[in-house]
Amino acid sequence: MKKIITLYIFTFSFFLQAQSFRDLDKSPLDMVNFPASSQVQEKVVRILYSRPQLKSRDLKTLIPNGKLWRTGANESTEITFFKDVTIDSKILPKGRYTLYTIPSETKWTVIINKKVNTWGTYAYDSSQDLLRINVPIEYSDEKLEAFSITISGKSSSADIHMGWDTLRVKLPMEF
Repeated sequence: MKKIITLYIFTFSFFLQAQSFRDLDKSPLDMVNFPASSQVQEKVVRILYSRPQLKSRDLKTLIPNGKLWRTGANESTEITFFKDVTIDSKILPKGRYTLYTIPSETKWTVIINKKVNTWGTYAYDSSQDLLRINVPIEYSDEKLEAFSITISGKSSSADIHMGWDTLRVKLPMEF
């Protein structure tokens, strides 16, 4: 009888644990597409990234100048081009890549790298860089609590906007 009760308790506790769900990530995963409309079948670009929060911390301690940043949190930010695009007069073939940045006082170096399925910057390999471009920093009156990416544009060109706190950078592309 003791064995049956022990087996019952073990089995019941196993099922209770199997039905629990974890909390939301502190830096939730987000996705941005261009064109954003769900009615447009042919996408040009999709970016998957995690959104770290300021939480009263200083932006310069979260993304220090001169240090490679995964451009988000958790896994490296992933960018997929569904057609060839041109950035800084360089043609990038359609495909899946990672997006890194190196912040500085006046500009960010934006890096598109061929190595995918990486976490953070640990597996970054500069020999796999497809593109490096410096883009100027701008500032806004609007403060963003969470790191954010959006894309704006028209039929043949678009800008990838990245912002956090009052800092903004823009990466133009054509297709």
